[in-house]
Amino acid sequence: MRVLLVEDDEMIGDSLRRALEANGWSVDWVKEGELASSAMADGGYACVLLDLGLPRRDGMDVLRRARAAGDRTPVLVLTARDGVEDRITGLDVGADDYLVKPYEFRELLARMRAVIRRRDGSADSVIGTEAVRLDLGTREVVVGGERSQLSAREFALLHALLERPGAILSRDQLESRIYGWGEEVSSNAVDVLIHGMRRKLGADTIRNVRGLGWRVAAAPAPDKAGRA
Repeated sequence: MRVLLVEDDEMIGDSLRRALEANGWSVDWVKEGELASSAMADGGYACVLLDLGLPRRDGMDVLRRARAAGDRTPVLVLTARDGVEDRITGLDVGADDYLVKPYEFRELLARMRAVIRRRDGSADSVIGTEAVRLDLGTREVVVGGERSQLSAREFALLHALLERPGAILSRDQLESRIYGWGEEVSSNAVDVLIHGMRRKLGADTIRNVRGLGWRVAAAPAPDKAGRA
């Protein structure tokens, strides 16, 4: 999944970007507030990691403007501002969570999963339908009672489709959720990814709607031969 990292400190930003990518995230990194606002307006992010002390536009103002524009992307504030009033202000402006530096990376990942699943309307780490269930914590999918491990990009694609089961997502919409800035994306990359997932999970798990895109099956879980 794609995450927007907003951090002006080169050492912190580079370290965090590398750690996130090593855990399967596609990371777009910006270092000042105006670029952060532009990136959030473009959309496609599972969540935003937002520092507050930014050049050109303070992080709190970035958040305030995004929420005023109707942007509901989960935002996790990462900052050295540890005062109670700062935390209250950040949460009241629209932050989904607030983590004070320094922090444990494992806790950051857990909080990212939590804000994403709250956005998806799930109290636990599992989202999906009766037919297809996705575990956000383990990156495993359960189809027809069988559990399968997913790669980072398979997970991102299936997560995007399961946010609104039955909704059709176009190629452009799926690419925006899977690939970050600067990544080379071939014209058939999504097709290849979905073909591999259909072989792994069953032919009817992800369905093509000709000329429009793909959606997750809402029918009873198919077996791996594609039989309902």
